[in-house]
Amino acid sequence: MFFLSPKKDINKGLKEYQDTPSAILIDVRSRDECKSGVIPGSINLPLNRLRSASTLIPDQDTPIFAYCLNGGRADRAVKRLKRMGYTDCRSIGGISTYKGELKK
Repeated sequence: MFFLSPKKDINKGLKEYQDTPSAILIDVRSRDECKSGVIPGSINLPLNRLRSASTLIPDQDTPIFAYCLNGGRADRAVKRLKRMGYTDCRSIGGISTYKGELKK
């Protein structure tokens, strides 16, 4: 038997991001998915291009908040970033439950 983790509230996660100095918000969805809209201020860094994080985010102590569509890829991105040496990464869930405006 396995247990599913509770779904993260992206809106709470965004509040935490906004309250964290020098934090970066990344959208790990594909570029095509982002055409439907992104959270303002986020950087598109698709899961399959995560290796380029060191170019975009050279300081591995930078707080990173990640989101995707439903939360699964953001969770995987955080695990990969931590393996790459990033020390302060968190998944905030999926944009599917986001209640704010989107930038297209």
